Amino acid sequence: MKSVILAAGVSRRLYPLTYEMPKCLIKVGGKTILDRQLNTLESLNISEVIIVVGYYRELIIDHVKSNFPNLNVKFVINHHYFETNTAYSLRLCNDSINNEPFILMNGDVLYPKEVLTRVINSNYDTVLAVDIKPCGLEEVKVIAGDGNRIVAIGKELIEDNSLGEFIGVAKFSKKISSEFMNSLDRLISSGGNSDYFEAAIHPIMSEHNIYYEDISDLPCIEIDFIEDLEKAHELVKSDWFK
Repeated sequence: MKSVILAAGVSRRLYPLTYEMPKCLIKVGGKTILDRQLNTLESLNISEVIIVVGYYRELIIDHVKSNFPNLNVKFVINHHYFETNTAYSLRLCNDSINNEPFILMNGDVLYPKEVLTRVINSNYDTVLAVDIKPCGLEEVKVIAGDGNRIVAIGKELIEDNSLGEFIGVAKFSKKISSEFMNSLDRLISSGGNSDYFEAAIHPIMSEHNIYYEDISDLPCIEIDFIEDLEKAHELVKSDWFK
């Protein structure tokens, strides 16, 4: 199975830490966020990795080539990383994904191996890792229906109605992969270059079943702010990361 890591962003909310370094190369517990993700993929025998790069892309490319020589990594360059978002970055991977099933993750998520293990081994062909908890304005929230099915996703959802936070790790089936890319096409052609990729998931939910796996018992965090990074330094001390 292929995997995609989205790591093109500027990460302004972590300035000055990211003035001269991409977020994915920040070290948490002695290892970069990206190293932790790639180590997990490698340990689960997922050797074909697509990384979307943009901001300080040379640093990422050199780091991966030096530290992961056995991984089959393809770098996709988002030259418009300042003015676009994850929807645009993921759409650039269309030819590389080629309507095949794939694992998707944001490049700023700290999670233990067990998260990806659950997602890959899930009984559902298309599944999102969800931290079931009360959410605020910043989180990408999901609303669930019957049988672990997700019926809505987005930051704009009402917090009180949401099940929890989609942490940015997912698995997409071959069938959904094609529909997802078509939805991204429609989103971007209608002016959605600055949207998150979740905006292209929501429109296909009425015709295709997308499910969630509960990972709320595991230490995970998407690192957007300094306080997230501080929390990540504590979470990584968990036995789940040993």
